[in-house]
Amino acid sequence: MKAKAQSLLSRTFILTLLAILLAQGIASLIWYSQSRQKDTQGAQATAESMAATIASSVYFFQSLPVDYRHIILDQIRNMGGTRFFVSFNRTHLTIEPIRPDRRTTVIVDAVRRVLQTQLPALPKTEVAFSSPERLRVFKNDIFLNELPRSWAHETLTLPAVKPPILVVQIQLAPDEWLYIAGLMPAPYVTLDNPLISEEQVLFLIVSTLILSLTLYLLLRRQVRPLKRLSEAANEMSLDIHQPPLAEEGATELVTATRAFNRMQQRIRLYIHDRERLFSAISHDLKTPITRLRLRAELLDDPKTQGHFHRNLDELEMMVNGALQAVKETDIHENITLIDIRLLLSDIAESYNQQTDVVTISPEEHPHIAGRPLAIKRVLTNLIGNGVKYGGTVDVRTRLSEQWLTIIISDQGPGIPEKQLDAVFEPYVRLDHTKPGHGLGLGICRNVLHAHGGDLILYNLSPRGLCAEVYIPRWTDENVTGVLH
Repeated sequence: MKAKAQSLLSRTFILTLLAILLAQGIASLIWYSQSRQKDTQGAQATAESMAATIASSVYFFQSLPVDYRHIILDQIRNMGGTRFFVSFNRTHLTIEPIRPDRRTTVIVDAVRRVLQTQLPALPKTEVAFSSPERLRVFKNDIFLNELPRSWAHETLTLPAVKPPILVVQIQLAPDEWLYIAGLMPAPYVTLDNPLISEEQVLFLIVSTLILSLTLYLLLRRQVRPLKRLSEAANEMSLDIHQPPLAEEGATELVTATRAFNRMQQRIRLYIHDRERLFSAISHDLKTPITRLRLRAELLDDPKTQGHFHRNLDELEMMVNGALQAVKETDIHENITLIDIRLLLSDIAESYNQQTDVVTISPEEHPHIAGRPLAIKRVLTNLIGNGVKYGGTVDVRTRLSEQWLTIIISDQGPGIPEKQLDAVFEPYVRLDHTKPGHGLGLGICRNVLHAHGGDLILYNLSPRGLCAEVYIPRWTDENVTGVLH
């Protein structure tokens, strides 16, 4: 899961998705700011228009004789009412205002300002919003729900939404109040002012999902050639004979793939030419050595003949060792799954014929992809060196997400710190009292490098030498691709 989260596809997708969400958020804030400003201006203009109509109604009723006002109101109610519910009350009615918000505040201020401007001679004007359930009419002990439906319900109520009612009370005389109530016109009937509507939320979700899906498919298509290129580079470290990659994708990826195919072809040709050269060198060197052996048989002095044979044996061993050091990484061996525990047990058994000089940890280990004979030669060489110079060897393993580490430690004298890197060079030997040519450690490291691993040496305290062998743990996809 962690490796997937660190892939180029996932990182690019997550960053781009965050950019999309950030852009959507900023665009929504800008849209809301502008929409809010337009909404405020629209609510204020609607409230001013409504206040002007209320002022005209006040002028109309003030122009009527007092005795005719109730007659006119009764006729209006009998006809089904008007836009406003109007009544003349002897006292000021108590209004329980709803909780104020930005929109209600803008509307109330606009209505109050227009009425004070157009009706400056009136002593007192009150403007407020009330809920239909708590709206008082005529008297403080009479509520809207108690009136006949034909009087006010068609004018002041909408059963489905139950919008708040704007109430204006204007004092015309000491014992006379004009009571006007009405609903705000659309789209301000309910006075709802959500930050973002359900339709807009649905739009943002759908648009983000479409963008995310399109982005993922596009990125996946663009990254696929790069993923194949990285897998091919890993597989080439195990097997140089890989089919060329298809050149597809963006221009940069096509160029990189073409360069990789050319590099792989050149390496393959170089290895092939080197194999032919080594074969020729081996043949050319063995022929004069064999000729010298035949001539040595013609010598009459057995002592001289023995010297010749010993020198020729040493020469042949040096030639074979040199060729092996150069060709060790080119062993023609198929890559298979290797059981490291079984391999270590076989090596230890060959040394533990009489006494247990090699100890193997009993832990379970996964299979790894590699060349079995080459890996066995590496471990045999390192364990053999530990037995030769340290007497006893302890072999342990350590697992991580990327590596299988084999730790081989002995109780020998170790290697001087300044010589830890030099011992990997050909023919470098620190102890000339024991047989050898100084090629083994260099061969081991070359084999591990060919597998994508490494070999590290360091001294133990108070004495002893430790060799850590790093072998990569290939993923199932890599192993399957290499094996097939």
